[in-house]
Amino acid sequence: MNLKARILDDKAMKRTLTRIAHEIIEKNRGIDDIILVGIKRRGIPIADRIADIIEEIEGKKVRVGKVDITLYRDDLTTVSSQPIVKGEEVYEDVKDKIVILVDDVLYTGRTCRAAIEAIMHIGRPKMIQLAVLIDRGHRELPIRADFVGKNVPTSKSELISVNVKEIDEDDSVNIYEL
Repeated sequence: MNLKARILDDKAMKRTLTRIAHEIIEKNRGIDDIILVGIKRRGIPIADRIADIIEEIEGKKVRVGKVDITLYRDDLTTVSSQPIVKGEEVYEDVKDKIVILVDDVLYTGRTCRAAIEAIMHIGRPKMIQLAVLIDRGHRELPIRADFVGKNVPTSKSELISVNVKEIDEDDSVNIYEL
C-alpha cells in the first residue's frame, strides 16, 4: 500500500468531531432523548469523543453505548454474505429514544445495516440516525449518514484508514492506493 494523501490530521479531526457534535445538538433540539452508540472498533472512541464535546457544549452527559459487529470486508463471499452481529452493549433502554450510530467510515452500508438490526433487537427507538467521520461512497444498500465529517470520493482501489489515539496512538485519516 502506498500513502496517497493525509485527509485529516489530529487538529482537523478534532474540528470535524466538534462540528458533528454541534450538528447533532441542532438537529435534535438538544440532547435529552439521545443515545450515542459506537460501532466497534473505531466508532466506539469516536462516539466517546463526540459525547465529551457535547457535554462541554451542553453541560450534560450524553449516554453512550457500543455495538460489536464483525464484518469480513475482504471475505464476504467466502466467510459470510452478511455482517455478523457479535453482541451489543447498549445499557440504556432505547425505546422512544433517538439512537445515533457512530462509525469511522461509511462505505457499502452493510456494517450500518447490521448495527441497525442489533439496535432493533434491544428495543424500538423513536429514531435511528447515523454519524460518520468519513463517507467514501460506493454504497451497496440505500443508507446515508445524517452527520458526515468529510465526504471523500474514492475508487475501489483505494483504502481509507482512520487512526484514533485510543487504538492506534495517532489521530489521522489517510488514503492509500492498493
